[in-house]
Amino acid sequence: MPVTIQILVDADACPVKDEIYKVAWRHEVAVKVVSNSRLRVPDHPLIERIVVSDGFDAADDWIAEAASATSVVITADILLADRALKAGATVLAPTGKPFTAASIGPAIATRAIMADLRAGMGEGLGGPPPFSKADRSQFLQALDTALVRLKRAG
Repeated sequence: MPVTIQILVDADACPVKDEIYKVAWRHEVAVKVVSNSRLRVPDHPLIERIVVSDGFDAADDWIAEAASATSVVITADILLADRALKAGATVLAPTGKPFTAASIGPAIATRAIMADLRAGMGEGLGGPPPFSKADRSQFLQALDTALVRLKRAG
C-alpha cells in the first residue's frame, strides 16, 4: 500500500503558496493550508484549507500534531520547525533551506540571541533580507527533492 504523503503549510505569512500548489499537483500530493484566517486557496481536490482559532500558536499546534514522517512542513517559524522535526517530518523554510536535526539547535539559539538584541536595541536591527527570485527557485527545487525522497522511501 502506498504511503500517503502530505504537505502542511504554515500559511499566514507564507510567500510560496502558489509554488507549493504547482509542485503538489505534479506529484499528486495533498496540501493542508493552515492559517488563523480564511485564505483563498485553489478549488482542487488535493488542496484543503484548515482555519484554526486565532489563539496564540493555534496554527503551529495543529501542524505539529498533524506532522509525521510522511509530511513536508513548510514554515519560517523555527520553534514550529523544531516540533515538526521531532514528529519525524521533513521541514523546509520558504527559501528552500531545510531545517534538520543538526541545524535546528543553532537556529533556535540564534533566534533567542536576536530576540534579546531586539529587546535591548529596539527594532533597529531589521529583519530577514527581502524574498528573492533565487529563494523562490531554491524552494521549488527543495520541495521537489523532498517529495521525491519521501516517495522513494515509501
